[in-house]
Amino acid sequence: MGDPATPPSSELAAMAIVDGASLKHPFSDRVPVRSIVCRPDGGAGLAGNRVRAGGWVKTGREQGKGSFAFLEVNDGSCPANLQVIVDAGVEELSTLVQTGTCVSVEGVLKVPPEGAKQKIELRVERVLHVGPTDPAKYPIPKTKLSLEFLRDHVHLRPRTNTISAVARIRNALAFATHSFFQEHGFLYVHTPIITTSDCEGAGEMFQATTLINEAEKLEKELIENPPPTEADVEAARLTVTQRGEIVAQLKAAKATRDDISASVAELKIAKENLSRLVERAKLRPGIPKKDGKIDYTQDFFARQAFLTVSGQLQVETYACAVTSVYTFGPTFRAENSHTSRHLAEFWMVEPEIAFADLQDDMNCAEAYVKYMCGWLLDKCFDDMELMAKLYDKGCIDRLRMVSSTPFERISYTEAVRLLEEAVKGGKEFEKNVEWGIDLASEHERYLTEDIFKKPVIVYNYPKGIKAFYMRLNDDSKTVAAMDILVPKVGELIGGSQREERYEVIQRRIAEMGLPLEPYEWYLDLRRYGTVKHCGFGLGFERMVLFATGIDNIRDVIPFPRYPGRADL
Repeated sequence: MGDPATPPSSELAAMAIVDGASLKHPFSDRVPVRSIVCRPDGGAGLAGNRVRAGGWVKTGREQGKGSFAFLEVNDGSCPANLQVIVDAGVEELSTLVQTGTCVSVEGVLKVPPEGAKQKIELRVERVLHVGPTDPAKYPIPKTKLSLEFLRDHVHLRPRTNTISAVARIRNALAFATHSFFQEHGFLYVHTPIITTSDCEGAGEMFQATTLINEAEKLEKELIENPPPTEADVEAARLTVTQRGEIVAQLKAAKATRDDISASVAELKIAKENLSRLVERAKLRPGIPKKDGKIDYTQDFFARQAFLTVSGQLQVETYACAVTSVYTFGPTFRAENSHTSRHLAEFWMVEPEIAFADLQDDMNCAEAYVKYMCGWLLDKCFDDMELMAKLYDKGCIDRLRMVSSTPFERISYTEAVRLLEEAVKGGKEFEKNVEWGIDLASEHERYLTEDIFKKPVIVYNYPKGIKAFYMRLNDDSKTVAAMDILVPKVGELIGGSQREERYEVIQRRIAEMGLPLEPYEWYLDLRRYGTVKHCGFGLGFERMVLFATGIDNIRDVIPFPRYPGRADL
């Protein structure tokens, strides 16, 4: 056996002296800060290498009576900064030390004096670029800023420690999502953003229409170029009549072919002019209507269209052909909600599996959540340490627990029974507990945080609170639906076995009061070669909330959209 104090061979390789050129970013003339400071030795093994680095100054201070300056530079590749030392003879220091200044520098990596916090620092020999900042106007100073304040500066907030870390965690979770499904043989399908189907049947959808723009353009055009009057149209009709009579006279007089052709051409022009005038005379300002209702046949898609609330229905078409698929993209909900858990634009991960039932669905969803938690612990631990330090001391332990603990599985009926027992024992909920309710976040979190102290899968929900496409159980009261509940956020995943029986799903659509016509294509999947299948949806931002411990969903998406705000 080797010396237990000796680092693993992989770490020895990472700590080996390397040429600075080999550290360079493949598409940029610089070495990422991560490649220097995130080595197992903190970068000490790189001492003596000449490198170029670039980033934004987090903090800067002049030392030695202005003879040199320390800069903490970060390029977003990791939470840690690179300490940069610049002598006054190399560059004007007063500009460099301002928070927010962008610098690109070249120099030699050196081990700092003993006792220093850093393991490596960059002694600058040349300053290649300075992007100065006016400290009196820069809205992101080095003082501690609230996340609420940063929402008013959404274009600059990625420069902060928190938002850049969230961006890397989001990136890791997206990579993990694709890795998980690709490793398990799923096909990635791009579903449409614009849809004519309401997956949830809730009606809270953003409409996609050009009718308003077209009406505004028409109104402006009619002011600049008024439509013809009845007299104009009658005059044009008279001209057509006269031109027609001339042609008839020429033919009767056996005029030359050239004369007749010229007269016919004039008649054709008169008819085209009349047709244009008749059409323009019909133009009216405002949105077109028919029988007192908006005439959507005049809209861009010749029917009502919306921004999607889910790609599930569309991705099912591929599941019913290529068996295992998933979609991952933006979805939209026009819900006028100002809570910390709602966004108007959010991302959903939605797999769909053919020849699979509710048990398979739960197994897949559990494996996926565990995979993501393990991925963050493996790939993003430094960012998770920052989250633990700033927002939620228990976030790393929570990831470890979820990645290694079998999820509890209970029926909805059992969940309600447990909640009712808790109420009898003195627990108070804002929303009353009874069979048939849609469990509120407080109920979900009590189940997962207080009763089981781990993730819980609740299945077989009352049909009255679930969507039409969920498979009706034999009791005719419940559907084969499941939700995964996790600490911190409550519901993380919602899924179900889909209703594959044509008559049953047709009846369910009618019961929900939905029109059949928009779903005829969906019913075709049951008419022609129907198959047992299932799927689920994970709200991506909720996963980021769960992982980071951050409280408001507006802080875990790069460009939050919510009522009254759609910046950039």
